[in-house]
Formats: sequence, structure tokens, C-alpha cells
Amino acid sequence: MTAPASGGRLVVGPFNRVEGDLEVRLTVSDGHVAQAHVNAPMYRGFEQMLVGRAPLDLLVIVPRLCGICSVSQSVAAARALADLAGAGPPPNGALTINLMLACENLADHLTHFYLFFMPDFTRAEYAGRPWHAEAVRRFAPLAGVHARAAVAARQRWFTLLGTLGGKWPHTQSVQPGGSSRAIDASERIRLLAKLREFRAFLEDTLFGAPLEQVAALDTAAALAAWCDREPGRGDLRLFLAISADLGLPSLGPGPGRCLSYGAYRDADGAHAMAPGVWHAQGARLEAVDTDRITEDATHAWLDDGGGPRHPRQGVTEPQADKPGGYTWNKAPRLGGQVVETGALARQLVDGQPLLAELVAAQGTSVHTRVLGRLIELARVLPWMEHWLGAIRPGEAFHTPVTLPADGHGMGLAEAARGALGHWLTVRDGRIANHQIVAPTGWNFSPRDADGTPGALEAALAGLPLAPDGSAPVAVQHIVRSFDPCMVCTVH
Repeated sequence: MTAPASGGRLVVGPFNRVEGDLEVRLTVSDGHVAQAHVNAPMYRGFEQMLVGRAPLDLLVIVPRLCGICSVSQSVAAARALADLAGAGPPPNGALTINLMLACENLADHLTHFYLFFMPDFTRAEYAGRPWHAEAVRRFAPLAGVHARAAVAARQRWFTLLGTLGGKWPHTQSVQPGGSSRAIDASERIRLLAKLREFRAFLEDTLFGAPLEQVAALDTAAALAAWCDREPGRGDLRLFLAISADLGLPSLGPGPGRCLSYGAYRDADGAHAMAPGVWHAQGARLEAVDTDRITEDATHAWLDDGGGPRHPRQGVTEPQADKPGGYTWNKAPRLGGQVVETGALARQLVDGQPLLAELVAAQGTSVHTRVLGRLIELARVLPWMEHWLGAIRPGEAFHTPVTLPADGHGMGLAEAARGALGHWLTVRDGRIANHQIVAPTGWNFSPRDADGTPGALEAALAGLPLAPDGSAPVAVQHIVRSFDPCMVCTVH
């Protein structure tokens, strides 16, 4: 997987256990990574496919960007259409969409932990560590007892979307005016049983504790005391032991700025997790100003005429032989600055105290990114139980929406990997432009016109090489902590 190259370079990739194609080029000097360049090598052209089509075609085409986060893409597209029409869902519709989003996002967190991230600790490089044998027993690919149990739990969990949205992936029930799939009283009872089954897996296997107990952990001291009470019980405690032994809390530092558009919006526009931009310096929080978002295509194999553009004026025109290009990914920036997005960003913006304390001490890192996902699992499932109980069978789940022939729309959502935005322009009843800025676009962006590296590129700089001069396994940990979804990035 890692091959030395001439001129002080190493090429890492293609990566397994990520969604889509990814390659990382490392420039090395004096036994360390001096620079990293992240390449999304696949291009598909979804944004060009949409131009000239009827606006409602978005709801059929856009979910097919990705087979992992198709509900998130559906929701962002539907919200762009709703913004265009000045409409929104009724309470039942908003609750159902939140349940669908949460189902997909929590499944992604589970998949990331058990199938993408933890298997790296079963590698032969770690055979001498005291926890290695137990990690192999639990997380070995295709054989680990907890990994196999997680796959089975994930499969049963996704049957929720068969009831809520008709199918998964590429669920079609999400509409600008809500959900086209009404839930009756008997279905609500069956859905609650599925929520409780998933809760049982999380409490018995992942946490070894009630969800509410995990969600209530508010300081590093409380987390340490919780671990010490029953060492080794549950996979979270094993992860924390591995992380402490390998120094993951200081591995893969982020840019110190975290973006969240706000998660799980109700019919009145309020979010269960607040939107905002969190700054490490002073733990400062500010509102999201979407007018300050730009995409810089300087180092992408795309036309960069006119310089950085707001997505509403965005252009996605291939230039495969462009000098200086090294990826199909543009470089999103907020006010010209690099930001990080994902579950950890959501928790920091929302003020989760444990993660705020940990990040204040050591910054965003491999450790806190993974822990952010696990804390989110513990927080969100009880909300889902509440949302399901709040649905009122017999009342409307959808409001008819009339789209104007001309206008603009913006749709924002929080996918499992972070901030997702769709920007739509309609003229004469047809799509004139449509641009998507996906979470992996933010986290895996290339350098911009000023030469500033993206979040992952900067996180890899300074990493020591393995004793034989090859890329260390820590590269895998850093990349997977951001959990790339390259197919959403190279649409």
C-alpha cells in the first residue's frame, strides 16, 4: 500500500476501507513528513448532469452521488428546493426526516468505528502491545466477534429506513414539503422496537453502560473515573486504552476552526444541535455566514477562471491537464480560512463539555474525532426515541409545494461526516446551476491560491516516518479519523 518514490516522496494509496478513491502523496525530509498532497483521483460530473433538468429531478439524481450518505444528500437537495419555494415541512414531516437522517448518520458512526477505524489496531505492527490480542478478537476484519455483531446490528438498524422512507439507499420519500411516506400508529410501535434493539447493542457491546450515562460524561476526570470503574468493559473503554497507549490525543491536529450547519431541524427551524463556527483560540463561537463560503479550484483539475467563487456562482468544468492541479476536489474556505467539519465539530459548536475540555487541552485530533462520533451515538439515539413518540399519526407529513420558474435556493444539512451544502439556481423552470460542497471537500481539500493546505494535508505534516523510511501506520489513523467519502467530493 505504501511505496517509496524518488525525490523524497512517498505515495500512500489507494486506501481500502474508505468510500471512493483516495491517494496521499507525502514529501519527506529528515525522517518526517514535510508536506502532504491529497488526491481525489475520480471524477463523475454529477453537477453537469443536472443543468437543464427540471428542479424536482434533483430528488432522484442527487441521492445517487453516494450509497452511504444518500439521505443526507436528499435532505440537502430538498431543502434547497424548499428554500427556492419559501416552503417547509409540517411537524410530522420534520420529525420523520430527522429520524431518517439520524438512522443513516448513526449507522455511519457504527460502520466507521467497527469496520473502518478499529481494524487498523489489529495490524502486525502492534503485535507487541498489551491490548493487541483483544483488539484482534473484537475487531479483526471479517472475523472479529464485535465487528461481526456490529454488521448484524447495522443490517437490522437499516430496516428503519424501509418503513420511514420506503428503502435505503437512495431513499425517495424526502420532499421539499416534508416526507411522502406517512407513519401509522402500528408502524410507530415497530419502529420503537428497532430503536430499542439498537440501544441494546450500543449499551451492551460498544459502551458497556446506559447511553444516558455516557452522554452525561462532562469532564476528562469523569471519563477517567468511568473507565476505571469497569476497565475493559465495552469497546469505548478499549479504544480509550489504545488511544492513550499510542498517543492518539496528539496525533493529526486540526486547523482550530470547526464548522457545523446545525443538526436535526424541526418544523420551526430550530436545531437539536446548534449551528456555528467554533474557534479554538478562546473557545469562541460565531454564527455561520454562508455568504463567506468560497471554493478555490487553483489546484484542482477544474477551471479556476475568476478565482475563488461562492457556490452560487460556482463552476465545475474539467481541465484534466491543468498545470498545478493534483486532485478533482476544490478547496472550500470560510472567510478564506480552512475549517474542519464532522461529528466533533457538531459537538464543539453545540457545547458538549467533555469534548470541549479535551480539545482545549490538546486540540482536535484522531482521539477526539473518534470520541466525538461515539458521544454523538449516545446523545442522538434517545432523541430519536423522543421524535418517534412525538409523531402524530393521522396528521400531515407533507405540504404541497409550488416551485417558482426562477430563483435561488440553498439547502444545508449535517451528514455523518459534517457540513453539507447544496446551492441551486433555476431559470425558466430549469436548473441553470447546481453546486455541492460536501464534508470531505472541506476536510480533504487541496491547497488554495495562497498555498494554504487543507485540514488533512496540514494534519499529516510533521509526522515521523517508520523506522524503514516508509509511511507509518499513523497515516491510516489520521486519514480514517476524518472518514473520507470521496465519491461525494468528486461529484
